[in-house]
Amino acid sequence: MLLDTPICDFGWQARPFNLADPDGKMHSLDDLMGEKGLLIAFICNHCPYVQAVIDRLVDDAKTLQAEGVNVVAIMSNDYSYVPSDSPANMKKFAARHGMTFPYLVDENQEIGKAYGAVCTPDFFGFNAAGELQYRGRLDDAGMGRSDNRTPELLNAMRQVAETGHGPQAQIPSMGCSIKWS
Repeated sequence: MLLDTPICDFGWQARPFNLADPDGKMHSLDDLMGEKGLLIAFICNHCPYVQAVIDRLVDDAKTLQAEGVNVVAIMSNDYSYVPSDSPANMKKFAARHGMTFPYLVDENQEIGKAYGAVCTPDFFGFNAAGELQYRGRLDDAGMGRSDNRTPELLNAMRQVAETGHGPQAQIPSMGCSIKWS
């Protein structure tokens, strides 16, 4: 089912978490918070919307990481329902796309629910104080060609890094519904 993300609830405080990557290494919100903010991307392996944007997301993430904004991806789908989203397949997906950020398993789906994630991809951009400042889409290319795109998430997170505040105008991300158990 195709869903859009809700509008940004500016100032909403990031919820703490402690999640494992597919190798079992634990990562917490505190450990991941960057000097200038944190981008949390709820994604999965099988979603055609994620597959269409993942390489652009990885490129934008590398830029943000170099500029002091950390990035993490979280997979909240029930992978017993969608086996292609299993931790073993997450590891392969991350390697295939050259992810330079952790890709974490939300095994009991508590973090996806705590954040109010609704679809994949669903982006949450926080300032250095952990306050939500961006809940929009990656760019204006959608599932199409990306050679002449406006990198909305990248631009917004650069603004957040510089000023602590995101843009007032944000266009929702859209994607497949999270597969809740």
